[in-house]
Amino acid sequence: MDFKKIDAPVNTTTYNKNLIDEPTGNIYEAISIIAKRATQINSEIKKELLEKLDEFATYNDSLDEIFENKEQIEVSKFYERLPKPQALAIEEWLEDKIYYRNTKDTEE
Repeated sequence: MDFKKIDAPVNTTTYNKNLIDEPTGNIYEAISIIAKRATQINSEIKKELLEKLDEFATYNDSLDEIFENKEQIEVSKFYERLPKPQALAIEEWLEDKIYYRNTKDTEE
């Protein structure tokens, strides 16, 4: 998923509790779903960042050859400016983009 196109806030934002728990009817269940999605988003972003930073990796043992790579710094700054995974997950939740199911309902 392309996280750069989601208009999630970068700063802390207050959300209406009724909008968050509306799909499930239970705020704790909604927060649990959002938290699991935030964990997934975080691991995807981390994997993508590590792949991009691995391109700049040098495997020399010499400390004299360590230098600042401007491209590497720009990539790192770009990922630092992205919204937090929680904000991305909440935006997905409010836009009804997260699929979830209650396993207790399917067992009965």
